Amino acid sequence: MVDIMGMVYGALNTVFNPILAMDPNPANPALTVLIIAFIVSLITTIANKYLVDQEEMNEIQARSKKLTSELREAQKKGDGKKIAELQAKQTEMMKDQSAMMSNQFKPMIVTFVPIILIFFWMRTSAISGLVVHLPVTVYWITLTPVWHFIGSIFYGGKATIPYGIGWLLWYMICTFGMSQILRKYLGFKQGF
Repeated sequence: MVDIMGMVYGALNTVFNPILAMDPNPANPALTVLIIAFIVSLITTIANKYLVDQEEMNEIQARSKKLTSELREAQKKGDGKKIAELQAKQTEMMKDQSAMMSNQFKPMIVTFVPIILIFFWMRTSAISGLVVHLPVTVYWITLTPVWHFIGSIFYGGKATIPYGIGWLLWYMICTFGMSQILRKYLGFKQGF
């Protein structure tokens, strides 16, 4: 098992160390994390594009919204017959939504292992010491003090750098932004 993990780590070093070496600040590789976030976002977005039937997803969501709207309207009017009819349709809609949820898990099955391996590499490489200094506004908008508090509960540390975040939160911020851009570029109609 140890040999396999060593081989995986070596392969990841081969892929990501050149990116790390190109970073203008290899001691604090924020740009490398941004590039890795782009790569991971691209992989997951492409997996979503080709493994999930987007048209069916949009259709199910539209029907669900319409049904909810009609049900709300019937409840406002107090139309008991219409409410019962719509609630019967709602149980059928639950089956569609369940199928939609299982459909959304397909990309996760494909991308889970590579992403875990990339996280393993980031955690054990030079990236683990990354500290990004955020502007004060961004620091508060991203709820960084809350994340620092949660981290102190689980890891026993304290955030000592004012307005600073570590590699994981920086990765999450980058991935969120990259995913939204890629989803728009690849023609997704819905957000997440």
